[in-house]
Amino acid sequence: MRNKTFIIAEAGVNHNGDFALAKQLIDVAVTAGVDAVKFQTWKTELLVTEDAEMAEYQKENTQVEESQFQMLKRLELSYDDFSELKAYCDSLNIMFMSTPDEEQSATFLDSLQDIFKIGSGELTNTPFLRHVAKFGKPVIISTGMAYLAEVEHALSVLTDAGLTLADITVLHATTDYPTAPEDVNLLAMQTIKNAFPGVSVGYSDHTLGIEVPVASVALGASVVEKHFTLDKTMLGPDHKASLDPSELTAMVKAIRNIDLALGNGWKVPTATEVKNRVIVRKSLIAGCDICAGDILTAEMVEIKRPGSGISPTRWDEIIGTPAKQDYRAGELI
Repeated sequence: MRNKTFIIAEAGVNHNGDFALAKQLIDVAVTAGVDAVKFQTWKTELLVTEDAEMAEYQKENTQVEESQFQMLKRLELSYDDFSELKAYCDSLNIMFMSTPDEEQSATFLDSLQDIFKIGSGELTNTPFLRHVAKFGKPVIISTGMAYLAEVEHALSVLTDAGLTLADITVLHATTDYPTAPEDVNLLAMQTIKNAFPGVSVGYSDHTLGIEVPVASVALGASVVEKHFTLDKTMLGPDHKASLDPSELTAMVKAIRNIDLALGNGWKVPTATEVKNRVIVRKSLIAGCDICAGDILTAEMVEIKRPGSGISPTRWDEIIGTPAKQDYRAGELI
C-alpha cells in the first residue's frame, strides 16, 4: 500500500486580511480532515512595486480599483498573527504551513514550519531558492507558468544549495483562477516525474470542483493542494476558484478512497475474492456416466460451476487421458 496522499488545504489570502477569519479557515480544514492548512506570508514593500497592476482575475474577483500593492497590503497579516495561527494549529493537531513570498518572510517562517512551500511565482527566483534551501528542510515547489527547462533550473539551484532530490516535491500547476479543464494538462505531472527521477510529484489545483485533484491522485500525485474558503461569494482574488467547506470535505473523502483503491499494485485475488472463486469460477464436470479407464473426450466433459474441482485451464491436459475412476453425469471430475 502506498503512503496516503498529503493534502494541503490552501487558505492563502482567503482570510481577506482578517485574523478571525484565518482561524475559522483552520477550523474548516480540521473538520475536513486535511493534513495541513497553508497560508501566504509576505511584507508588501518587499514583494511588489507600488504601481504594479493586478491580474485580470484579481480585478474581477475583488471588484476594487487598486494597485497590486494596495490589494496585498490590505490582505497582509502580521508576523505575530502567523505565530498565533501556528499555535492555534498546534492546539488542533493540524500542520501549519505558509508560503513565503520574499526572503525576510522565509527566514521568519523557518521557526514555524517543518516544510517549505515555494509558489510558482518564485520558481525562477534563484537567490530566493538558495535562501530557502539553506534551511535544510523538505521543499514543495509549484511549477505554474513554467517550461520544463525552468523546472530543471530550479531543481539544480535547490540541489546545488544542499537539498537532495528526495527532499523535493514538484507540483504541476496551472496559474489561472479558475483553470479551465482543457488547460489542466495533468499528464505533465508524469512528464515531470519521468524527467527528474528521484523527485516526488504532486498537483496544485485551481480548477472548479474536486474532479481534477482527485484524478491527479490516480495518476500518482503524492501531494495535492487546493484552495478553500468560508464562502465563495466573498470578494477577494481567490474565493471564486476555491472550495467551500462541504466541497473540501468531499474532496478529502474522495482522495482517501482513491488512496485505498490504488492498493499495492500486486495482481492477486483479495481475501474477499478468494471466497468467491469457488462460486464464480468453473470446473470440469462429467457430461455423462464415465467408467474408469474410459478415454476422456470433449463430448464427455462439460465446464460448469462450482469452481471447486479441476480448473478448465487444465482442459488440454485432461482431454485424451483415461478416467481414473467412475463418474456419474454431473459429477466433478
